[in-house]
Amino acid sequence: MNENGKISRILGAAFLLQFVTSFSSGAFLRPLWLVPDSASQSMLNIANSPWTIRLNILVDMVTAMGIIFLGAMLFLTLRKQSEKIALTGLGLYILEAVLLAASRMAAFSLLGISQAYAAGGNAADLQVQWNLSLASMDFAGSTLHMLAFSCGGILFYYLLNRSRIVPRPLSLWGLITVIPCLAGTLLSIFGTPVPILVYIPYMPFELVIGIWILIKGVKEAAQTAPQAVLKGEAA
Repeated sequence: MNENGKISRILGAAFLLQFVTSFSSGAFLRPLWLVPDSASQSMLNIANSPWTIRLNILVDMVTAMGIIFLGAMLFLTLRKQSEKIALTGLGLYILEAVLLAASRMAAFSLLGISQAYAAGGNAADLQVQWNLSLASMDFAGSTLHMLAFSCGGILFYYLLNRSRIVPRPLSLWGLITVIPCLAGTLLSIFGTPVPILVYIPYMPFELVIGIWILIKGVKEAAQTAPQAVLKGEAA
C-alpha cells in the first residue's frame, strides 16, 4: 500500500473513531446518569453508580483526542487544495477539542455535588449547583463545541468537495448538512430552542464516509488541486 493509501485508510478510521465515541457518549452513556428535568434523580443515579459519569468523561476525552486526530488527517489530506483553509480548519477542530475537554471539569463537579446530595446535604442549594454545573458543561461542551466544529467542518468539507477525492454526493452531504448545524448553534447561543431535526441529517455522515474511505480509499490523482487554482493562490 502506497503512502496515499495509508493516509486514506487512517482518515477513514479517524472518521469512524469520531462517530463511535461521540455517538456512544450521547446515546448510551449520558442517559445512564442524566434524567431530563429531574436533578434529584440524576444526582441519585450518579451517587449510586459513579462509574457512569466517570466512564462518560473518559469517553468524551477520547472523543476530544479523536477530534484533533481527525483534524490532523483532514489537514494532511486536503492541504494541497489550500493550505491556509486547511490550517484554519485544523485550528477550529483543536478549539473544538479543547472546549469539549474543558467542559468535562464541570462534568466532574457533578459527581461531588451528587454525592453530597445523597449524603443528606442541603437539597435546594445542591440542586442549584447541579443545574449551574450541568448548564456550564453543556454550553461549553455542546453549544460552543458545536460552533467550532461547524465552522471547521464547512472549511474542510468545502476542500473535500473541491478535491474530488471521494464521490461528490458524499462530500456535498457533509458540506450541505453542516450549514444548518452552524445556524442552529448560533440560535442556541442566543437562547432560541432548536429542534434536534436540524442536526439529524448530518449525524450519519461521519459513519458513512469513514466506512467508504476504509473500503474504497481516496482518489490519489485528486489529491492535487487543479493547476489553475494553484497558480491563482501563488499569485
